[in-house]
Amino acid sequence: MIHDYSIDDEGRITAVNLVIATGHDNLAMNKSVLQVARAYVRGPSVSEGMLNRVEAVIRCYDPCLSCATHEFGRMPIDVRFLDARGHELGRAVRT
Repeated sequence: MIHDYSIDDEGRITAVNLVIATGHDNLAMNKSVLQVARAYVRGPSVSEGMLNRVEAVIRCYDPCLSCATHEFGRMPIDVRFLDARGHELGRAVRT
């Protein structure tokens, strides 16, 4: 996390700006998921292995999820494949 605090002359906090890892790393996570999709997706069907790869990528960026390694393979994931017009071609959900 990135913490940015402003304080007054008496040491009281007057403003706080917190940037959490998930928000900070969102672009990188999206690009990494795209790389996984390009490497492991063939057609509209989704394998459990592909979902595991997506989960592993997200855990690399989100420290809160990385701490939960004992739950690997159990992260809820909703993967949807869309065409250029936004129409859904396929979907895989793990709850």
